[in-house]
Amino acid sequence: MTPISPPAIPPADLLTQIGDFMAMGGPAMWAIVALSVATLTLILWKLGQMAALGGFTGGRVTARALILWESGDRPAAQAALAARRSLRAQVVARAMLAAQDPALTAAQAEAATLQVAKAGLMQARSGLRGLELAAAVGPLLGLLGTVTGMIAAFQGLEAAGVRADTATLAGGIWEALLTTAAGMGVAIPAMVALTWFDGLVERLRHDMEEGAGRVFLAARPPLP
Repeated sequence: MTPISPPAIPPADLLTQIGDFMAMGGPAMWAIVALSVATLTLILWKLGQMAALGGFTGGRVTARALILWESGDRPAAQAALAARRSLRAQVVARAMLAAQDPALTAAQAEAATLQVAKAGLMQARSGLRGLELAAAVGPLLGLLGTVTGMIAAFQGLEAAGVRADTATLAGGIWEALLTTAAGMGVAIPAMVALTWFDGLVERLRHDMEEGAGRVFLAARPPLP
């Protein structure tokens, strides 16, 4: 039996349907759509940024450089990180450079490395507040649209008086609830992305702390 494919919707009709759907939600729906576009753009930008900062890698090159450093092959360890742009590599490379600077005390070397790590973490956390805002504002915009829609529905019911139709009221209510669903549809992906990116940043922070600690520990002179 040949499967029956659904009829194709002409582009003009599709745009009309989308416009009608947006009109049902009122101004709040347009605000939610704008928020959804901004949220999607922010997520895509954050994906590219985290990829550039090494958030999706396990830091294998940095781990090999640390092994070389701990084995005493300092030039090879630094050369392995020279062309790397990930946050792990930058922090560990800065720690290696500071640990070999005779003009710096141990505390000064650690402070210089900490400055690089803080700057890197600030860069990695950029954009997370925007996702947090989208996750919080999305449901509020949906609730605002629902409340205003319910007000309009009951105003229409009051104006109809004794001729009021429950079907008309029900239609007004479900149209008002569209904004709540749309707001949640923006907030849920934003919250998921925020949690995921925050986890990546925390892993970067842990790896940078561990890597710098191993560098300074290996650079300490042996106890007599």
